[in-house]
Amino acid sequence: MVTRVWDYLAEYDDERADILDAVETVFSSGTLVMGPSVGAFENEFAAWHGAGHCVGVDNGTNALKLGLQALGVRPGDEVITVSNTAAPTVVAIDAVGATPVFVDVGEDDFLMNTAQIEAAITERTRCLLPVHLYGQCVDIDAVTALARKHDLVVLEDCAQAHGARRGGKPAGTFGDAAAFSFYPTKVLGAYGDGGATLTNSADVDRRLRRLRYYGMEERYYVVETPGHNSRLDEVQAEILRRKLGRLDAYMAGRRAVAERYRTGLAGTDLVLPRVNEGNEHVYYVYVVRHPRRDEIVERLKSYDIHLNISYPWPVHTMTGFKYLGWTPGSLPVTERLAGEIFSLPMYPALAEDLQDKVISALRDVLETL
Repeated sequence: MVTRVWDYLAEYDDERADILDAVETVFSSGTLVMGPSVGAFENEFAAWHGAGHCVGVDNGTNALKLGLQALGVRPGDEVITVSNTAAPTVVAIDAVGATPVFVDVGEDDFLMNTAQIEAAITERTRCLLPVHLYGQCVDIDAVTALARKHDLVVLEDCAQAHGARRGGKPAGTFGDAAAFSFYPTKVLGAYGDGGATLTNSADVDRRLRRLRYYGMEERYYVVETPGHNSRLDEVQAEILRRKLGRLDAYMAGRRAVAERYRTGLAGTDLVLPRVNEGNEHVYYVYVVRHPRRDEIVERLKSYDIHLNISYPWPVHTMTGFKYLGWTPGSLPVTERLAGEIFSLPMYPALAEDLQDKVISALRDVLETL
């Protein structure tokens, strides 16, 4: 049996009746777009976080893009973020006409090195965009302190951190706004695309709602300011409502898999994930590190284990972002990690025998390198 990094079919078997009931609920409601399910999910997702407002959108990239626009980021502004992230983080910055500025990441936690932020701030800097990567929070207190000091806004990228906490507080509740993705692989995943932006500001909430709906506010066909068609789908919203009630169980399942890996791979020369003090990790992906990564990943294929690399190409090295002028060696930790990190299978429904298969195969490969 082929073992992959992610698979939803076992979870669907368990939740099939509820998922199909969600679809039936929407199809029989008489409202297929921007109906009661979207509004209810927005209220429930905001309440789960203790946030004031949630605006559902069509995907996580647009959650970031609209978040940036609603916070006043404009063409010519600079946004400080990281290159060790999924490309959409940076695509969203580029899409609003702003310039991404990168800082390096930590050697041990792979998260934004907050000690480098202040040196990267210029008169054009408008926003700090920390990425809560792989399932745990950046040192967000340091980020928000710098934002206050320099009069900047903070947009949290929470696409990989649903339910993660720092100091007991959920990711997405520290900055001026936070963007979430509900892509199916996420800790809280839809059965298709979806996203949302959280904020505690009524003004930002109003701008977000206008931006996601062509720029219209109270009257259809009347555009206040040009916007987008970025609405969260009604069916996905109803599915997400049902799954939100299981989010704590999803997190517990992921942590159980992570603990099995931690104990099963102890004593090997793999570098296992480190959980920073004060953080509660949700293990969106379980990222390990080894200098002979490529050989390990290739040899595991003979065991029918096919792994993923998150991420093999830092964004600043991609062809589409050459115009930014970042050269090899600019972000040494990020670039070194890109050649050593890889992700083990991680999802709540991953069977224990498959976890043991991964552990056993990895130990075999590592012992014979």
